[in-house]
Amino acid sequence: MSTEGAKRQPKYQRIADELRDAIQAGQYRPGDRLPGENDLMADHGVARMTARQALGVLQSEGIVESRKGAGVFVRAFRPLRRQGIQRLARSQWGEGRSVWSVDTEDRTLVVDRVRVTEQGAPEHVARVLGVEEGEPVCVRSRRFVLDGKPVLLATSYLPAGLVAGSSIAQEDTGPGGTYARLAELGSEPVHFREEIRSRMPTAGEAEQLKLSTGTPVMLICRTAFTDEGRAVEVNEMTLDSASYILEYAFDA
Repeated sequence: MSTEGAKRQPKYQRIADELRDAIQAGQYRPGDRLPGENDLMADHGVARMTARQALGVLQSEGIVESRKGAGVFVRAFRPLRRQGIQRLARSQWGEGRSVWSVDTEDRTLVVDRVRVTEQGAPEHVARVLGVEEGEPVCVRSRRFVLDGKPVLLATSYLPAGLVAGSSIAQEDTGPGGTYARLAELGSEPVHFREEIRSRMPTAGEAEQLKLSTGTPVMLICRTAFTDEGRAVEVNEMTLDSASYILEYAFDA
């Protein structure tokens, strides 16, 4: 950026840029405390609101997090690189591996707050699955925690008649997860569609994911289809945007 361009920036943005550059240069390491509002006011000759806005920019980018009564710290959590295509390959779940093993490498993943129920299909889910609104569907709700940090909420909807009596209706679906069990039921998923958007979290999502103020979430809705084109799962995921890098590698 040119000097002239930098001068046209709001003061809070210039301060945020300086702090970001210092973090990227290693001046502040993961877990280090950044200068507080009083420090920034004194160093840059700005009002408290300007200093607060500068720190807020970095919080919204997921680079730093605020700890009540302690200050603002560089995030120590290493973002998860989600391999959008490789993780869904049949060679992955078809051989009994979790789709998560593509992303997590040697990091510790825990699935907690697992809840499996049978409910009436919401209108938007019924439309995709090709069932009547209110028709019974198996609903699997989970929270995924990586390295002690909640990163993802997921709710899957599957036709109740299809999965009744299978491990899909249990908390532990077994090796290879839901897709391996669907294959055993004669409804192997061979095609996936993912739709991605973002927004600010609800209060409940922010609490469950332990999000810093100002951190948005990414929403991924994945539909799994059989070879005949039948939708057999709708999976609605809410991701902590500061904890993820979405990667899609494919040939031209």
